[in-house]
Amino acid sequence: MAHSTDTTDEVFDISHIAGNASDDLKRLIGDPGSFFSSRRPQSFEGPIFAESIQRRLRCTEISINKKAEEERKLEARYVIETEVAEDMLNGGGNIHGGCSAFLVDICSSLALFALGSEDKGDVRVSVSQSLNIVYHSPAQLGDKLRIVNTTLTLGTRAQSVRTEIWNATHHRLVVSGTHIKMAASTPKPNL
Repeated sequence: MAHSTDTTDEVFDISHIAGNASDDLKRLIGDPGSFFSSRRPQSFEGPIFAESIQRRLRCTEISINKKAEEERKLEARYVIETEVAEDMLNGGGNIHGGCSAFLVDICSSLALFALGSEDKGDVRVSVSQSLNIVYHSPAQLGDKLRIVNTTLTLGTRAQSVRTEIWNATHHRLVVSGTHIKMAASTPKPNL
């Protein structure tokens, strides 16, 4: 992060993020690690799941475009890059399937957040309903990953995103997935 002259005021540098999304949106969600850690409840102390992996994710593009199939609808494209590190590996030395599913989950959620912010002007809290993953090929320690997320739908009750994790080092598809999220229900008070 770039720092201004005031040490208490941090400004996230968005110059490396391509795409037509607004600068405000790029600043808000262009740093996935900071975005997710800033959204946890203040009463929550301690680490969050895979926080070290989240901090290494680097957003390279946030775009909002007309859908090719239906020009009255918009879609978001959110692209992230990272490198496979030791804390992402299974016992065989390849990226763990659970880590791949985690990457599909959080990266696709950022694409939905981008579209909701730009298209609807607000973001509804949503929770995962279904995460469908297809494993195509392995990625190993040091391989560079490119995670491409494209929104499919953004309804009031259901939302969906398609994600592809590409091994940029070996030019092959590692994982493809579809993430379906639904509006979170309001908690009922305990009587």
